[in-house]
Amino acid sequence: MLRLSRARHRRSTFRNIMLPHQWSAFKRAARLEKLDRIPMALIIDSPWMPGYLGRKHLDYYLDPELWFQSNLQIMREYADIIFVPSWWMEYGMAAEPSILGAKIKFWPDNTPSECHRLHRLEDIDQISDYDVEADGFAALTLHRIRMQKQRILDHGYILPMVTARGPLCTAGFVRGTTNFMMDLVEDPEGAHRLIDLCTRVVIDWMKAQQKAMGDTVEGFLLLDDIVGFISKRHYIEFAHPYLKRICDAFPQDWVKVYHNDAKIEACLDHLPDAGFHVLNWGKQPDIREVKRRVGQRMCLMGNVNPLEIAVRGTPGEVRAATLDVLEGSGGEGIILSVGGGVSPGMPRDNILAMRAALDEFHAGRLAII
Repeated sequence: MLRLSRARHRRSTFRNIMLPHQWSAFKRAARLEKLDRIPMALIIDSPWMPGYLGRKHLDYYLDPELWFQSNLQIMREYADIIFVPSWWMEYGMAAEPSILGAKIKFWPDNTPSECHRLHRLEDIDQISDYDVEADGFAALTLHRIRMQKQRILDHGYILPMVTARGPLCTAGFVRGTTNFMMDLVEDPEGAHRLIDLCTRVVIDWMKAQQKAMGDTVEGFLLLDDIVGFISKRHYIEFAHPYLKRICDAFPQDWVKVYHNDAKIEACLDHLPDAGFHVLNWGKQPDIREVKRRVGQRMCLMGNVNPLEIAVRGTPGEVRAATLDVLEGSGGEGIILSVGGGVSPGMPRDNILAMRAALDEFHAGRLAII
């Protein structure tokens, strides 16, 4: 009898796990198809999850069982919310810079930080040989993917996306952001060499993840806030060709998500031409402005204020901000989210307030119909 009860429990659990169906909705939204319901998706990773669950960051990174149970708990607690990229096997922002020799510092209660080691651009040849399967925290991440993949699939989930920090972000980690910004002006040829190297690393790194994850992968999430630090002229020269190269390196039918919660005004009009389908940006500019400029060419993933509202606001303030975003979107071409990733400290009540506001928005639309 106990065995039968457990079997029924497993079947009930699997029925409640909707991630494959949610991924289908995410893909359709990314392709600007008309949906009956706007999806809600949140980018979650180690800045938010350990603190939310009351666990140490080092335990989250180093204890495979704690990592698995942490992700499973969040997936089940918010079964009707899409989490991007889903089961993120990451060591904070350590993987990409560690491939190219950056020193990584780990802390008990915070995400790791990187210390640049490329003090002179002319030394780039000394780090140009790399192996994403063996170098730094990339190697450990790939091993964790292989360790946990079947267990994740057995629980009814999929691994739909690979992830990477973008080429300018990685260059900033390796060179130091201030030094890299100066290089764009003072040594543009050297800056191009570094960005080219980082672009190759990003492509190889995501392809290695795809190989480890298997045939459930149908998209990627690329995060590059440093693009938001440069002018339009510098974007056209130093960012756009490399972002396009990354998009072109993967299948045309993949969903390609770009995250940048720094400034996007200089690059906004060009991002669709790079090959991205979904834009996740910060609290500014207003969704109405973003919709006007690229709303017919990209799906917008956003953009409830992630800190002042989502973390520090009341549920009532979250509700109002969420409804404003939804109304500003016109109810189409949007995946509801915060502006960027979920910030450390965002409480359960505010996540539920976003979800409730989405329900309220849909109820209002049905009433009009």
